[in-house]
Amino acid sequence: MMDLVAYTPRRPNSGETLRGDSFGIALGGKGFNQAIAAGRAGAQSAMLGNLGTDGFGDDFMKAFGDEGVYSGDIERSAELGTGVGHISVQTSDGDNSIIIIPQSNDLGTATYIARHAKTIIESDILLLQLELPTDGNLAAAKLAKENNVTVVLTPAPVAPLIGWEGLVDVVVPNEGEAAALTGIEGDVAKQAAALSKALGCKYIVITLGPKGAFVTDGERSETISAPPVTAIDTIGAGDTMCANLATRLAAGDDIFTATRFGVYAATLKVTRKGSAMASPTPDEVNKYISANN
Repeated sequence: MMDLVAYTPRRPNSGETLRGDSFGIALGGKGFNQAIAAGRAGAQSAMLGNLGTDGFGDDFMKAFGDEGVYSGDIERSAELGTGVGHISVQTSDGDNSIIIIPQSNDLGTATYIARHAKTIIESDILLLQLELPTDGNLAAAKLAKENNVTVVLTPAPVAPLIGWEGLVDVVVPNEGEAAALTGIEGDVAKQAAALSKALGCKYIVITLGPKGAFVTDGERSETISAPPVTAIDTIGAGDTMCANLATRLAAGDDIFTATRFGVYAATLKVTRKGSAMASPTPDEVNKYISANN
């Protein structure tokens, strides 16, 4: 998704025209953010997805090349343009609201996944999110499970998780998503238990924004606090967290150690303007951890 970002003092009311502070165009979308952040975190990262043959699509392909992310599976459509995200960021606290227009992303169907199965089969971790067609997502998850590839799901934008039972190893919602998916407000332990039961998933990580993350393996649970910072831009923070968590899991860390690394990576990211391109390197995260403990 090409992010068209308006930085404003607050969100406009219905029918109101509001003068903003600044505007930016940034490469984004959850899949792109995670692919770039995973590459910056030290993983061999590959992207599956669809772009238009427009200038936005060219920008994405250049970024993959510049960042060393494998893009040989990406297909491009002359009929459907590159996806767009319309984002408002409050300058007071960095909080954001997003409207997505998927366009060529809707071509990521089960048929597309079948054409590019090799990349999934040869991976250690498959990162999925819900900006893509459900049949493509489920086909990718099933293929991963059949080939002992760990599936990490960010359930956003929120959608019913029917059909995902037994296909997810780690689910990483934020507080609002966890509440929407479970109907449980304000109790992350109960939300995690409900998600685990519904998905047959052992590992649940619920991100808590500036408070860090709640993580459980079904027996042990822990809230991992984030160091206090002044947030400049929260766009892509959850994607940075998830990508770093997945990279550390692939490297052999347990879920608690991996989540802690992800929390610190995301916290460092929100002190910088931008989404994927503001993701930190492992050296930066390790130095940040050392400086805050």
